[in-house]
Amino acid sequence: MDSFDPTLISVVMPCYNAAPYVEAAIASVLDQRYPRIELVVVDDGSTDGSETILERLATAHPDRMVVLHQTNSGPYAARNHGLAHAHGNFIAFLDADDTWHPDALRMLHDAMQATHADVAYCGWQNVGELALNAQPYIPPNYAAEDAAALFLKACPWPINGVLIRRQLLDALRGFSERRPTAMDYDLWLRMLATQPTVVRVPEVLAYYRHYPRGVSHIPRWRQVFDAIAVREDFVRHYPEQVAHLDRAERDTSLYGSLLPEAYRCHWRRDLDSARRLFRRAARKTDWKARDAKYILASFLPASLFDSLIRMVDARRSARDPL
Repeated sequence: MDSFDPTLISVVMPCYNAAPYVEAAIASVLDQRYPRIELVVVDDGSTDGSETILERLATAHPDRMVVLHQTNSGPYAARNHGLAHAHGNFIAFLDADDTWHPDALRMLHDAMQATHADVAYCGWQNVGELALNAQPYIPPNYAAEDAAALFLKACPWPINGVLIRRQLLDALRGFSERRPTAMDYDLWLRMLATQPTVVRVPEVLAYYRHYPRGVSHIPRWRQVFDAIAVREDFVRHYPEQVAHLDRAERDTSLYGSLLPEAYRCHWRRDLDSARRLFRRAARKTDWKARDAKYILASFLPASLFDSLIRMVDARRSARDPL
């Protein structure tokens, strides 16, 4: 596609087995106060009745919504599929279990137009039964700070917290599909290397849902390792972006999440993730003496590691009965 509707916002929504939430997600798109929106939903091989809901809503809103179908290939393949069928000059992403404030796209678009920015982003709030931190959050003003250092420490925004000019996404060739849990983070890092103009809307306009996703949910250790991998890719491919950081600052940004996440998984008794994270931390971080017993234990075979933790738990329960 060589040209796009100059005022249209295309919203791309992947959907896989989101029947309890997808109707609310679609309503939050169709209820936006920005007047010119198209919704491109990609059903990623759902088996839970989502397809029936999508077709009903598409029939009810034929001028505003289209549903595409693919065999189950994951959300990033679905987003790329949706992008190929989007007509707007501006692109936003909303997952089928998330929502927006009714003014989200209007405020993001207005900020982008007023500043001639390539990207507009906003604050967000985690919601849902597994939301550990449900406090509203306003991200930093990246245009006024060291964006490279901040982007390296953590993904700068959830995928529904940003509006992007289509030409920038095309220049980046959309989402890579190498890492299953961090390809939005990978996109934002690659985007940063192009030195785009970004503008912040300091309002909470996006809502990101946390809820149980069943046995197929990707384990925490894989999420952490994927995030580290895309950071390493960024440093390797764009060294000029981090040349102002000394080695210690870069290593802290790259690997500083390992020990905190290892301990978090340990205390939640996600022992497979804890063991893998402690082992990586042993090689990549300046761990302290107080970490030694956890790190050394992580090099035991998995069955022995699990038995050791169970024995410690049993002794603690015997010593401190309820």
